[in-house]
Amino acid sequence: MDATEFRRRGKEMVDLIADYLENIEQRPVYPNVEPGYLRSLIPQEAPEEPDTYEDVVKDIERVIMPGVTHWHSPYFYAYFPTASSFPAMLADMLSGAIGCIGFSWAASPACTELETVMMDWLGKMLKLPEEFIAGTHGQGGGVIQGTASEATLVALLAARSRTVRIILANDPQRPETDITSKLVAYASDQAHCSVERAGMIGGVRMKKIPTKQSNKYAVHGETFLKMIQEDKAAGLIPFYLCATLGTTPSCAFDRITELGPICNAEQIWMHIDAAYAGSSFICPEFRPLLNGIEFADSFNFNPHKWLLHWQIPLGRRFRSLKMWFVFRMYGLKGLQDYIRKHVELAKEFETLVRADPRFEISADVILALVCFRLKGSNEMNEVLLKRINNGKKIHLVPCQLSGQFVLRFAICARTTESRHVREAWRIISQLICDRQKRLVNLLSYPINFVVMSQTDVAFHHIYCNF
Repeated sequence: MDATEFRRRGKEMVDLIADYLENIEQRPVYPNVEPGYLRSLIPQEAPEEPDTYEDVVKDIERVIMPGVTHWHSPYFYAYFPTASSFPAMLADMLSGAIGCIGFSWAASPACTELETVMMDWLGKMLKLPEEFIAGTHGQGGGVIQGTASEATLVALLAARSRTVRIILANDPQRPETDITSKLVAYASDQAHCSVERAGMIGGVRMKKIPTKQSNKYAVHGETFLKMIQEDKAAGLIPFYLCATLGTTPSCAFDRITELGPICNAEQIWMHIDAAYAGSSFICPEFRPLLNGIEFADSFNFNPHKWLLHWQIPLGRRFRSLKMWFVFRMYGLKGLQDYIRKHVELAKEFETLVRADPRFEISADVILALVCFRLKGSNEMNEVLLKRINNGKKIHLVPCQLSGQFVLRFAICARTTESRHVREAWRIISQLICDRQKRLVNLLSYPINFVVMSQTDVAFHHIYCNF
């Protein structure tokens, strides 16, 4: 493909992408395929001779789209939002074309320097303490990580290295293996599973700090301090805490204003994982949720995946171009408005749930995540979620809170509007209403009740409980 054909095909691809996004809500949000569906649709080996571009494009709809979960559909309410905007897509195109690998300043000065400056822009948008800013002569700064999971691991490894170095400075003859074998890290029992995995990869034990519903699933200083004291008495060396601001299950916020002073006094590295909630802190009304950041050693969050320390990979892509494009073409006000809109839509869904006596809200709705469930057993909520997702019209995922099976409704897509939220609630409500009518009819004929499926029995119990 030469430059002339690339120019023509590139315009076609932009049209294809624009058409996909403009019509995305017409597609089933979740694919109706079984594991292994794709292998039978394509040859078992790469072609000897090149295929035509037209053939490749035709196979997008035949092979790829049937297996796509459409994360940017306004009916996608699972997990958390992903970064998607037209400026970011344009920057991705340019980044791919430049194709530099920024493993050093000389390898690509613009890649290195723009990333440093964009991290400073981001830090200032969040009103982080000056210690986190690189500036011209600063000691702080940040880099772009591949994932929040990677960021957590990097922070843990940095904390481990610092602790070992401090201990050896006071006791040079002590074997390093003796130190590492006694290291202990901490995280909430609500923390993302990647935190526990970081401990496994880092070769240190990771202890979960218990939370409870009465404390809004947040880690408090009193509980943490008690665990530290017990572990120190047992000869262990506390060295790292991963505090979460906006947990994955319920968007709970650990009390970093309580935890931070304890970490500083005990020389424990406090890392803050705000993968989801961090973006909201650019809004003044949500910035108090970050109070206590001044006690932290490191901090990560997504618009993509960030950490304010150095990264493991030596080479990296020119991803800061995406930030440069988005920050400039949206502006701070535009980004604030986008976040506020998502929060307002979540509040609207919360209002709909609270108005229905069959349902309950399971955790405080602080940002754009609503945790809700049917009043009753876990089994009936599992059945409800299965029916929601089997319908392919909207997509949700669950979590566990205090032993209860809970449905998560996260506002995710850039294009989600009030009408989409209300349609989602209509679908959920209709599923229950349809099941209720069906069960009334079935109960009129006892012989039919004998052959009811487990799903029907579960919903029978739901309506008996109302």
